[in-house]
Amino acid sequence: MRGTKKYSHVIDTPDPGKWELAGYEAALPITEKSNPITREIDKADATQIVQLLKDCDAEIFQEEDEALVNYKRLYSDSVLKTMMDIIGKVQEVLKEPDNTLIVLSGGGASGRLAFLMAVSFNKLLKGLGQPPQYTYMIAGGDRSLVASHEGPEDSALLGIEDLNKVCEGKKKVIFFGISCGLSAPYVAGQLDFCMNNLDIFVPVLVGFNPVSMARNEKIEDFHSTFRQVAERMEKLQESHKAFILNPAVGPEGITGSSRMKGGSATKVLLETLLLTAHKTVSKDSEISERCLLEILRTYERAHKVTYSQSKKIAALVKQAGTSLQKKAYVYLVGWHTLGIIAIMDGAECIPTFGADINDVRGFLIGDHSEMFNREADLIAQGPKFAFSEEDFVKTILPSLTDLDTVLFLFTVDDDLVEVEKLAVQVKERTSNMQALCHATVGQYLPASLKKLFPSIISIMWPILFLEYEGNFIQRFQRELSTKWILNTVSTGAHVLKGKLLRNYMVDMKVSNSKLFGRAVSMLQRFTGHSQAKCLEVLLQVIYDPEPLSEEIRAAEVSKHIAVATDKTKVVPTALLCLLRNYSVQGARSRLEAATSIRGALDAALNAPGRKRGASKSDPEDNST
Repeated sequence: MRGTKKYSHVIDTPDPGKWELAGYEAALPITEKSNPITREIDKADATQIVQLLKDCDAEIFQEEDEALVNYKRLYSDSVLKTMMDIIGKVQEVLKEPDNTLIVLSGGGASGRLAFLMAVSFNKLLKGLGQPPQYTYMIAGGDRSLVASHEGPEDSALLGIEDLNKVCEGKKKVIFFGISCGLSAPYVAGQLDFCMNNLDIFVPVLVGFNPVSMARNEKIEDFHSTFRQVAERMEKLQESHKAFILNPAVGPEGITGSSRMKGGSATKVLLETLLLTAHKTVSKDSEISERCLLEILRTYERAHKVTYSQSKKIAALVKQAGTSLQKKAYVYLVGWHTLGIIAIMDGAECIPTFGADINDVRGFLIGDHSEMFNREADLIAQGPKFAFSEEDFVKTILPSLTDLDTVLFLFTVDDDLVEVEKLAVQVKERTSNMQALCHATVGQYLPASLKKLFPSIISIMWPILFLEYEGNFIQRFQRELSTKWILNTVSTGAHVLKGKLLRNYMVDMKVSNSKLFGRAVSMLQRFTGHSQAKCLEVLLQVIYDPEPLSEEIRAAEVSKHIAVATDKTKVVPTALLCLLRNYSVQGARSRLEAATSIRGALDAALNAPGRKRGASKSDPEDNST
């Protein structure tokens, strides 16, 4: 460990990584670089997978190292100062609740986190006898909370339209636009709208790349790139009219999968900031760096407490992997906000791993009547949008088999009679039941419930003697702990199923412009072909069996995405076409016959006589 750390840490953070060196994958933003820690995760067993992802998550809490590229980190003075400046703006709204609003917005995983945090802080206010002051926005509306729906992220105009509706009549709005890669057009449009209406809005951009690495491709039907929007915000930050909160937390354990570290860091940053604002308003006290650091350290502690259960987490990864390998399913059944995290994790597996809707699926147990903006968009809308206890009991329970894995997520403070009742029903169908249970020191599960589960990951938290707002810290710790475990389990299960090549999600859905660009980049990395050649083959796969015309080649990316969204194995098929000169149909046949996608691609990469392309051990060094 470095001996130059400014702060006393709860956990040992990794030494500086290769990714911090100036020349490492220089053309790529941090959030799209491959993480050297997980470079060979596709060959790892369950125990190794947990250790590798644990180390990646610990990078969130690293401090900057001036000997390397001087990226701002979570504990950098400039980041803490920006957090304190934003807290001051949030305080103004909390003190004057009439016609004011705090908006959290994002697409995909970021929008789901916005939802989770809005629910939590409105609950905090309700407990104080105060009206709700938070709302969330997600590209595609409430349906995108429970089902994968990436396309709407690409519309800046939709973002503006949605924001305008939500904030109509408000005199002051703090707007948090979350885009881990500084890339989502939906958020770019909203931030631009805020900057055009600074008499009402205070825009805050949250992400994990420097502004110089923000996405700079043209946004369809919009006048600016994301980078141009961010650069405009930088100028306004000088006069405290806009803010950018963008510490580097390192590349994702699975390249580009911002649902993981990016999502966790978003939760850590914004909950720390907002909780500090609430504490200082209720106590009428000054904002202090010490208060921020105290809360940040509780999240470090959550990392330590969570991964102390690595052995049991690994067993769960292995079990979930076995279910997926046998074409069975993994169901995550969570109480209250742990159920939200279960839904998030399941929905995110679809675009990340090209998973089926039921491969990993989450359900929310408990009252959700005040959570959603438009609950009617979700209720009785068909199996794709099923998420409640009633949905689980009616549609999933009768079809459970002994090959499926069911994971219960709850705290000892939940209705344990209800937990036990559902557990008994599930046990009649499958013996592969496990539980993740959070408790405070001195709390214990009833023996009747404990004996139902062959294995329980029991996370024991210390007793905290804190004021009302402070009690939410433990709630947030438990949520983050659950998120880390579920991300590890679902990722590890797909690794064991053979869905990854090195640490790349090669079987992802090509369902928005960011993923389309990532697909082209991935093809270049593994084959060494030019961008033009990779794009040509990618389009051939997307449009097959229709031949490529000049009209198709010249079409906007949105047209390609509309066709690609419902296609499966797009990137693996294109890779085989490029590596082995197969036809599209020939490549698809090879993939269908292979025991795993990784097996088919590995064989192609290691085939004798393959002259073109990236080194099989260093695909990342061939990025353009």
